[in-house]
Order: sequence, then structure tokens, then C-alpha cells
Amino acid sequence: MSTTEPRCDVLITNGLVFDGTGAVGVVSDIAITGDRVVALGALSAWNAQQRIDASGLAVAPGFIDAHTHDDRAVLSSPDMAAKVSQGVTSVIAGNCGISLAPLAGKKPPPPLNLLGDQEWFRFASMAEYLGAVEAAPAAVNIAMLVGHSTLRVGAMERLDRGASAAEIEHMGLVLDESMAAGCIGLSTGLAYPTAIAAPTEEVVALTARAARHGGLYATHMRDEENHVTDSVDETVDIGARAKARVVISHHKACGRANWGRTRDTLAQIDAANAAGQTVDLDVYPYIASSTVLLAQFVARAEKVLVTWSTPHPELRGQDLEDIRARWDCSLDDAIERLLPAGAIYFQMDEGDLRRVLSHPGSMVGSDGLPHDEHPHPRLWGTFARVLGHYVREVGLFNLETAIHKMTGLSARVFGLTDRGVLRPGAFADVVLFNPLTVLDAGDFDNPAVPSHGIEQVFVNGAVVWHQGKTTGNRPGRVLRRA
Repeated sequence: MSTTEPRCDVLITNGLVFDGTGAVGVVSDIAITGDRVVALGALSAWNAQQRIDASGLAVAPGFIDAHTHDDRAVLSSPDMAAKVSQGVTSVIAGNCGISLAPLAGKKPPPPLNLLGDQEWFRFASMAEYLGAVEAAPAAVNIAMLVGHSTLRVGAMERLDRGASAAEIEHMGLVLDESMAAGCIGLSTGLAYPTAIAAPTEEVVALTARAARHGGLYATHMRDEENHVTDSVDETVDIGARAKARVVISHHKACGRANWGRTRDTLAQIDAANAAGQTVDLDVYPYIASSTVLLAQFVARAEKVLVTWSTPHPELRGQDLEDIRARWDCSLDDAIERLLPAGAIYFQMDEGDLRRVLSHPGSMVGSDGLPHDEHPHPRLWGTFARVLGHYVREVGLFNLETAIHKMTGLSARVFGLTDRGVLRPGAFADVVLFNPLTVLDAGDFDNPAVPSHGIEQVFVNGAVVWHQGKTTGNRPGRVLRRA
């Protein structure tokens, strides 16, 4: 009686495999056929079209970037080098109330212009946008949130007030259509001029509609500085009243006067979860933030760098105070002359950052801005920085915990079926990296630099990063709400 040896397309051997659940790594082989993992274990007897010796390397599920603004990037830069070069295989986009769709025919006000000008806001429906992404796939998978500010711009002539009942209903119908197209929830950016006038009741009404479709509520809260605890209370209240799961975006406490207050905010989050709600959070591993240039954000920062300026593109990467001194004008005048513009704000405390990173419920999200001319280094470095700096150099937590924060935890929170784990039947999103050398390579002077130590990255079974460069493969998919 003869037996047939099992076969696969790719066999990764001898790697230290972390399955994404938080379990410790074990030396194992992984077999991939098509777009799926088909076996793990001692598989040396298998026949394979390609064998990869991963001796000395860690093998993990592809990283899930829990907080991105990659809505346009998947169309304009489909190789997604900034992400695949650090092991990211799936991105959650449409954050902070800003989504590229559904909006057409209107000039995008700040912060929507972080994604581009009116030329890019051309998708009247989320179904149209997702169809365009599927027609020209990127190297990574993408799941979409619907932006509250995008809905407001589409429904309202003036944004400096709460929406009327008719406008809320109009936004609700568009939100229903977007959720039906496969979006995973609603996002808000309540700190921004496009939404700061929106009362809690408006947000509750829309969040409840998203929740009826099984969607979650992700929020850039109304205030991350002096009223940060009040904002956590509001966020928890919105989730409770709308019966929605909540994700607090890029959690932090801004401004020197508020350093240390993450002790209070994390306690609030823990209390909400203990009371039966679901409140998750994401964080990026830097003490500087980045968004559009706004005077109210400048006031609380220790230092500000300009990332782009439409009237003064030559000033990208420069210190705002240096620009003001050179122009011999007031700070407000300098800001006005630079607008529209973007900025990096140094305003957080390392102790707070480590406290949030260490929290069991925190996911890793880059919040990178791919269209900034001089971007924050988090765009290219977030995941390698956690693995290299905070795991290996600082010892903040172990490797299996870090990987869980980047994979299995995020997949569970966002409902990404068969992603974020390595097991038979899961999609073959896989990263091979060297745990002894992995590290972010960019900094605030030279940010757009591929990370060290990321050896090979698979998305849906196809290699997208190898030998320090993208491969040209674009196997990414739209990840619709199950």
C-alpha cells in the first residue's frame, strides 16, 4: 500500500513561530497552499514548490495596523511600501472621522485634506470606493470605517453647529448604505473643526445605526488634554447608549499639565469593561503626534515641526519656531501664512506612552499620514519600533505580547475572520523577521526609511516584501464586516 506525501506551495521551516494568540513562540514549520495556511508542526517530509529556511527568524501573523489613514494610499501607492516594509499586511482605514468616501463634488476641509484634494474625493458611495480598491488591489488588505466628518461635509452646509434631525437622518441613510457595503463601523474626530460642534446626541444617533449593522465606534475623542477624562466619560456614554463596541484611537494625554493622567483614563476604561461594556484602544509608540496644523494644537506642544505647507512647500521638516523667528512675526501670523499645512507636535510623556502600550487591551496602530511630504516616522517605523525598541531594548513586555497586540487582538476587535493568527485554515498573512535586529530606521529628520530586520512578508499567500524591497505583487483584499 502506497502513501502520497502531503504537498504545499510554500513550506517555511525551522522558524520560531508565534501564533498571534499571546502564546510563547515554538520552533515549527508552516505549510501554505494558495492563500491559506494548511498545516503547522514538524513538516519536513512535505513536498513544496518553495522551501524557506527560517532558522534564527521569528514567524508571526502579518501585522494589522489598527489605526491608519490609508484610504487613498491603497489607490495611489498600491505597493504600500511604508507598511509592508514593517510587516503590516492589513490596515484599518477611515479613522478620526476622515474617510475618502462617501463624498464627491465638495472641497475637503481640514482635516479631510490629509487624504488629498477634491480630485481624490470622487466616490459618492462607499460601495463605489470599495469597488475601485477591488478593481486595482493594493499589496495589503484594507477594512474601512465610515468617517463622521465625511458624512457631515456631505450633508451640511455649515459645520459649526450640531446637525438637524433631517441632516442626521440623511447621514444615517448614507451610513446604512456604507455599512451594507461592508464597512466595519463609524469613526469620529470630535477634536477637529469639522466635528467639534457635534453634540453627543448626534454621535449617539449615528453610532446606534452603525451598531445595528454590527459595526463598532472608533473615536479620536473630543479632548486629549485638559478634559481627557471627561472625553473618556463621553466616549463610554456613547458606546453604552448606542449599544456599540468602542475603540479609543491613539490614546494619550497631551500637554505637560496632563502628563500622568493616563493612570486615570486607563482606570476609566478598565471600569467600563468591568461593568460589561467593550472598550478597546490603540496606541503608537512615539511621544509626538501629527495632523493638520491648527493653532489650538500648537499651544500645548513643546515643539512643532511642519510636515507640509501648500503655500510654502520649501518649509517642510522645519521647526515652527524657527520659521516664526525668520519671518519676524507672531506665532499666529506664522501659522496663518503656512496654511493649509500639517505638523508634528511633541506633546506627550514617555511614562504615559509606556503605560498605555503596556495595557493589556491596547492594540498597535501607526496613525501614519502617507501623503505628508515630511511624514512622522511612525508611518514607516511603528511596528518595528515596538518589536525592537520597546521589546528588545527597553524590555517593556515580551515578544509574544507585542505580536498579540499587532495581530490576534486587533483581528478580534475589528472582526477580521481568519486573520491575525497562524493556524490551519487561516489566511496566509505572514511576516518573517529577525528578533535580534528588527528596529525602526527612520527618525524625525529622515522619516521615510524602511525598518531593519523584516525579512519576508506574505499577504494572502503571495510575497509582497523580500530582500529589502517590494515585489510588485498586489494580493490585498477588502476585508468586509462578517
